[in-house]
Formats: sequence, C-alpha cells, structure tokens
Amino acid sequence: MSLTVQHDSDNDCLTLQLGERFDFSVHRDFHDACLGEGKPARSYVVDLGEVTGMDSSALGMLLLLREHAGADRAEIHIVNASDELRGTLRVAGFDKLFVLH
Repeated sequence: MSLTVQHDSDNDCLTLQLGERFDFSVHRDFHDACLGEGKPARSYVVDLGEVTGMDSSALGMLLLLREHAGADRAEIHIVNASDELRGTLRVAGFDKLFVLH
C-alpha cells in the first residue's frame, strides 16, 4: 500500500503519509482511511515527503477530505511537499484552502 495512516488519539489527529505516487491508485485506501463512516478527526496532516508525482484525482481527494473535515473549519496541514508539488498546489489555489508547510 502506498498510504500509511497514523492516528494520534490524544490529539485526535490523523496523519496520512503517501508513497511515491499520489494518484487514483490510492483512492480506495485514502477514502477508507479518512472519509470512511467514522466521524472526522479534529485535524489532519497529509505528508507528501515521498511523493514525486500527483494527478488531478489527488487534488480531488484533498477537496473531499476538506469537505469531510468541515470545509472552512477544517484543520488540514500539507507537509513536506517538494517545491514542484507546492507550486502545483499553489497554481490550483490550494494554498488558500489548506495550510502548506
């Protein structure tokens, strides 16, 4: 699996660490991990440190996560993105919707 999930129950924070590709191939795992039937976590960290490629379905998954987590009230941090991925996220306007580190 190219997705590792860790839940910090003390802080109710779900960390999603993605593998080399963030694309449709991780859709099912991503959905099950953070959009499943449980209530949303208080906060999320999406770690893109190993990601070398991302497609439009990845952007869609991030938007679904944001809606599930409470839209404007969502606390979602995208961390360890390469300069190239950070540029893609900025061009798509995701720097206005998520906290980029």
